[in-house]
Amino acid sequence: MLTFASDALCQRSWPHALTEQERDHIERVGFEPHVVRGIETPPPYDSIRTAAEWEEVEALTIAWTDFPCIQKQIVGAAKLECNVIIFADDEEQVVNYLTGNACGGALTLENVQIVPTEYNSIWIRDYGANTVYGSWNDDRVLVDWLYNRPRPDDDAIPDVLAETMGLELYSTTGAPNDLMNTGGNWMSDGFGTAFASELILEENNGGSTWWTDYPDHSATEIDQIISDFHGVDTYITMPNLPYDGIHHIDMHMKLIDESTLLMAEYPQGVADGPQINANLEYVLSNFTTRWGTPFDVIRIPSPPEQGWGGGYPDANGWYLTYTNSVFVNNTILLPTYYTEYDTTALRIYNEALPGYNVVGIDCDNNGEAIISLSGAIHCITHTVGIEDPLMISHLPLPDTEDTVNDYMVEAYISHRSEIQSATMKWSTSLDSEWNTAPMELIAGETENWSASIPAQPAGTSLYYFVEAEANSGKTGARPMPAPAGWWSFNVMDQNVGINENFTSTPFLQAFPNPASAITCIPLDLPLASKGQLYLSNALGQKILVIHNGDINAGVTKYFLDAQGLAQGAYLLTLDFDNGQRWSQHLMVN
Repeated sequence: MLTFASDALCQRSWPHALTEQERDHIERVGFEPHVVRGIETPPPYDSIRTAAEWEEVEALTIAWTDFPCIQKQIVGAAKLECNVIIFADDEEQVVNYLTGNACGGALTLENVQIVPTEYNSIWIRDYGANTVYGSWNDDRVLVDWLYNRPRPDDDAIPDVLAETMGLELYSTTGAPNDLMNTGGNWMSDGFGTAFASELILEENNGGSTWWTDYPDHSATEIDQIISDFHGVDTYITMPNLPYDGIHHIDMHMKLIDESTLLMAEYPQGVADGPQINANLEYVLSNFTTRWGTPFDVIRIPSPPEQGWGGGYPDANGWYLTYTNSVFVNNTILLPTYYTEYDTTALRIYNEALPGYNVVGIDCDNNGEAIISLSGAIHCITHTVGIEDPLMISHLPLPDTEDTVNDYMVEAYISHRSEIQSATMKWSTSLDSEWNTAPMELIAGETENWSASIPAQPAGTSLYYFVEAEANSGKTGARPMPAPAGWWSFNVMDQNVGINENFTSTPFLQAFPNPASAITCIPLDLPLASKGQLYLSNALGQKILVIHNGDINAGVTKYFLDAQGLAQGAYLLTLDFDNGQRWSQHLMVN
């Protein structure tokens, strides 16, 4: 095996993109790009699936590099949830740093395994292997792709991981199943749908680079390989973003559950905003969730870079992202940058995923600005799923006007030993005890369970979650942090019409307030309406229209960039088409 470890050019801080130093090294030393490893045939199971990122994990893997403080924070948060496997070429150095006082104090080595090996870079998301289950929820294997970088020691890490954990490794490294791909350009819902950018098409079209020839496959052939090795029957590929040079979807989108897309948002017409919006429209217009329903969408503002290269990516700023996060069981590791923007991002995550422990890790600072290398937390970690997953999948109930009929909660629940019992717990207040409703198998079904919540009067908010126990004794809940985590819906007043005067303000509290950068303005309407949301100064002058047109029922979030506003008091105003007006004060620092 060719190794870079002893070469003077070896840099653990190599960016995603190839450097001139690497190119020179490879031209001098040589490199065999298509090294066959693992089992080249598809996993031999009737039904296979690739784990979703929010499923239970056994291990988090990292490659120890030149960003020790960032990685120490990752280890400290992750080892409370699972095992952490650290690949390192200097075990003593890693141990000394983890147990030393630098970067927040000493950590114990409990749930930490250091595996001595060689590697070339930090980007283990791209060269690591995915967890795939055979017979749907049974045999666990790893699946590796042809790596799209000439970094041979990185490329061998899946072999090292498979040996370390005693798992079989399957790979798309040999014809006719040769397929080049990277983990940052992959997102699975756990039920046969996956997302990618069109980079997957470009790197498998028979073309070439200065260091390798690409595999030559049609889009249909790519779909078939993905299906054979990953159990994916709906492979959604979207146009590349012009300012994201890596073209990995994890820099601007994240599937946070089976029905919800978290999408980056830029100010009107800025950077990759137009293409992200076009890609989102393409997905919503052509694809649905596993239940056949439209995907829910949560927008999260992408901040501009400050003090280094510039502003947004189209103004030479680094590609700052909040979607490049990683689930580690009940914890979410979130890249952070500047407090004035992070506040909004953290709140969006906490509201979208209640009960999870959201840990912010600074990825843009004087000491360790890893984002300058075109990657963040998701890019430098890779998870390995649990051996025996207990799957609970549920389409959250929407707001309703029904005050007469019970609210049916249905959930898909599966384990290789089959399910012994399941319960649904609900409450009308998070300060009250949870009511327990035993779930029963739906007639004629083997893995679909149901229970009901009694009908409630208008104005009621309901919270609920699902728990299950397998015949093996394994237990699980969904949302995973339950009862700290839960789904919720509201019983709306059906007598409030689009032209009716609302009896309470549609404004929820804008945050952050006082504002200095991206500010979220949430509205909560009992029924869909039409109106204009705008910002006025202290003189009553309208200075910015934030939204004009239809406003959906329930909670809708709008965003305002306060960075260019003068310090002082402002007024947020919502004028409905029926003439009713509501306002909220906003301070700008």
